[in-house]
Amino acid sequence: METDPVALAVREALFLTLQLAGPPLLVMLAIGLVVSLLQALTQIQEATLAFLPKIVALAVVLMVLGPSMVGNLRGYAGQLFDRIVTAGRLAP
Repeated sequence: METDPVALAVREALFLTLQLAGPPLLVMLAIGLVVSLLQALTQIQEATLAFLPKIVALAVVLMVLGPSMVGNLRGYAGQLFDRIVTAGRLAP
């Protein structure tokens, strides 16, 4: 049975979203957990203390994983445009 091309594109887009957003979000979650634990242990309740480590960690993650993330996004966009062109040729 042939699947709907729109449903296939949406499923691939959601999977790509998980691939692109997952690592930075997991790193931010881990850094936030560590900072919160440190704040609870030391009883330092400064709200701005959590921002700097998160920003630094996010910058490192984006520098390390950025090229592969852009490559994945570019590959998906290329496949999507190829499918659109193919669908346009097949239309009556």
